[in-house]
This record gives sequence, structure tokens and C-alpha cells, in this order.
Amino acid sequence: MKGGGCSGFQYEISMDSDIKDDDIILSENDCKVIIDPISLGFLSGAIIDFKEELIGSKFVIENPNATSSCGCGTSFSI
Repeated sequence: MKGGGCSGFQYEISMDSDIKDDDIILSENDCKVIIDPISLGFLSGAIIDFKEELIGSKFVIENPNATSSCGCGTSFSI
């Protein structure tokens, strides 16, 4: 997660092998999600899903901490 976007915070999903000592690693069904400790509080209770539709595939994040989000769904505010 990083600052920016229409609503203040922006999700950032990337393929990264640069794991830092203080990163948190969550694993389920052979998938690993690496979260930096600062972002963890903003993502507490969030659900990350991968959706495949006719128009394409994408990650969808349902974040109970977000009070609003932009129309494109890539940024949110708390």
C-alpha cells in the first residue's frame, strides 16, 4: 500500500522477491502475500481475491477499514 490515488491511499500489488526482515508473510493455498508492517494496520481484516471475468482478470480487495473509495477501485480512504 502507498499514499496517493484519488482517495488518499492506493493498493500496490506486484511480484516481488525483495522480502525485508520486518515484512509479514501470509500464506494460504500455496499463495504468499507479503505486507510491510506500516500497511498491516490499514489492511487488518481485508480479503484479497482474484477475479476472472470476460473483460479480464484482476485482484479485488475488500477492506473493512476503508470508509470510501474511488470509482476505479484502486484507491481508498480511512
